[in-house]
Amino acid sequence: MLEIVIASTNKGKIKEIQEILTDYKIVSLPGLGKEIEEDQDTFEKNAMKKAKEMSKQLQGKMCIADDSGIEIEYLNGFPGIHTKRWYAGTEKERNQEILKKLEGVLKEKRKAKFVVAVSIAKGDKVICSTGIMEGYIAKEPRGENGFGFDEIFELENGKTLAEISSNEKNEISSRRKAIEKLKKELSMKMGDET
Repeated sequence: MLEIVIASTNKGKIKEIQEILTDYKIVSLPGLGKEIEEDQDTFEKNAMKKAKEMSKQLQGKMCIADDSGIEIEYLNGFPGIHTKRWYAGTEKERNQEILKKLEGVLKEKRKAKFVVAVSIAKGDKVICSTGIMEGYIAKEPRGENGFGFDEIFELENGKTLAEISSNEKNEISSRRKAIEKLKKELSMKMGDET
């Protein structure tokens, strides 16, 4: 089975990727790519940069990387590509800071997009795809399932991502959408020679 290396310890993310790319073995190397700066101006460019750099570090092995975040309409797309870097605290503290910025804002003005760009690189070859999920920022954190913004990202049905099951989330996840698109291109563009 061909391997794809990911630089992550996030079990949820690794599991989601493995469930979609079933023909590949996903190998986690948490220390890989630590020094790669996300200094590009789009999620896609950051994901491609990370995947290419990691593949170079591993002498051309196939690597997968992503860049993701939320864009809040009322805040002119903030935090966008700075999602992971604008606040130094824990995920829960960061979510509370976002909720403070939206205090008193009506639901219809709390529209948000969850954007995930996923890139796979093998040497100089690189493919990238983006998945988007639309919803709202909830008034308060709700739910125990998930990670990141799941507890404050509300779907059209009124539930947060943290209030639905992993299976339900996988069906609609923006990461899944991006990886499903990539899966179609993978063997064609990356030349799966062993």
